[in-house]
Amino acid sequence: MRIILYPGTFDPVTFGHIDLVKRAIELFDSVVVTVATNLGKQPLFTVEERVNMLKESLKDFENVQVDSFNGLVVDHARSVGASGILRGLRAVSDFEYEFQMALMNRKLANNIATVFLMPHEKYTYLNSTIIRNLAELKSDISDFVPPVVAEALKKKFK
Repeated sequence: MRIILYPGTFDPVTFGHIDLVKRAIELFDSVVVTVATNLGKQPLFTVEERVNMLKESLKDFENVQVDSFNGLVVDHARSVGASGILRGLRAVSDFEYEFQMALMNRKLANNIATVFLMPHEKYTYLNSTIIRNLAELKSDISDFVPPVVAEALKKKFK
């Protein structure tokens, strides 16, 4: 069974993230979407809230699991039996950082490949920071995130 791990902060999950899951399902037998704790970020939502939003947003997908972890991505990939780590590339600006991470992950675990996928072009401009900013300014975000996320953002920015 070919399993791929899709780690991210997902603060919050967007239709761009979900598009990558759809693409990964076509290539792998199972996708594990995992909420990573990034010590360099101050998330708006707790890990539990992000896991719950992901579970609700991905509930109709077969062969997709959602979890969370602390530590090295390659260690978590090993623990779930993943042969790859999925990373999304929206623009050239994403590539340099993702390339460096892929090389480091290969050094740490050369049997786990990094797979880069691009989302559909209609999602290339989306990122969670922009979504949070729009929500804080009371803008309509329904074209960018699942309903569960839109509702959670409304509650955060009452």
